[in-house]
Amino acid sequence: MRYVIIGAGAVGGTIGALLDRAGHDVTLVARGAHLAAIRERGLTLDSPDGEYVARTVALDGPAGLTLEPDTALLLTVKSQDTEAALRAWADVPVRDGGTAADRLPLLTAQNGVANERTALRYFRHVYGVCVWLPATFLEPGLVAAEGHPHPGMLHLGRYPTGSDDTARQIAADLTGAGFVSPVRDDVPRWKYAKLLSNLGNGVDALLGRAAAEHAELLARLRAEGEAALTAAGIGYASQAEEQADRGDRVQLRPVAGRSRPGGSTWQSLARGAGTAEADFLNGEIVLLGRLHGVPTPVNAAVQQAVRRAARDRIRPGTFPAAELTKLLD
Repeated sequence: MRYVIIGAGAVGGTIGALLDRAGHDVTLVARGAHLAAIRERGLTLDSPDGEYVARTVALDGPAGLTLEPDTALLLTVKSQDTEAALRAWADVPVRDGGTAADRLPLLTAQNGVANERTALRYFRHVYGVCVWLPATFLEPGLVAAEGHPHPGMLHLGRYPTGSDDTARQIAADLTGAGFVSPVRDDVPRWKYAKLLSNLGNGVDALLGRAAAEHAELLARLRAEGEAALTAAGIGYASQAEEQADRGDRVQLRPVAGRSRPGGSTWQSLARGAGTAEADFLNGEIVLLGRLHGVPTPVNAAVQQAVRRAARDRIRPGTFPAAELTKLLD
């Protein structure tokens, strides 16, 4: 199967480079300086096991493209960029007839839980992917994948439920590329569990990684999240299930002598991207709380603070703690 990676950042770049190394036909979609670097010298993937340079086709979008019928689209952009990407790719023609939206599988390898429902507005065949993949993208043309002995764990299945031969084929390709990729009939349940763990991404980005210092704040974020999901009648895998499933198969390791500096929201602030995905992480809990009468003030405060930090280009770890405290109060 051929793969088009829509968003060749930390997650997309890792998946694309390792599929390329495994011998698959891979097209990377990027923009700006990152796209220019990939076109000039390939995409460099650094990992605990060494370096690999993927020299694949790199595009800035689908203009003028005709897709082959054996293509899978992997959507790996941040959640705030999902709808624009779906609109751009939905009507791309497929060589023997029809469009991408009608014919091809679309995989949402993204944080958050809103992407799949949005994708179904455009694409007929949507597959959710629960992403446990520690990776870093801060420099054009370079991605570091810090997971070891496997680079990541990618649960996948049809959305909203079920599995099929396409899911099993893609999972086999990902497994052959080095990932742990179980096929799940209930992939949203795993994605909601991942959402709860991602509620702390904003704290990491705003204040830095003093985990013990921020333990109470992180616990309050999760408690609100669990209360909102329960009120909405939404099931999710327990922390014990997640730990048993992952085991020691994806552990953080330094790459090129550097430890992972921070998660996806931290990296958005570090790159000065101007946006971050807290509206689809903490904001998802705020939305559910408002729909079902559950107070979520801590998640609302973190969501607002991250939005301001992204807009004002505040460097990660330097958000004024007193200002966050004021929002929490």
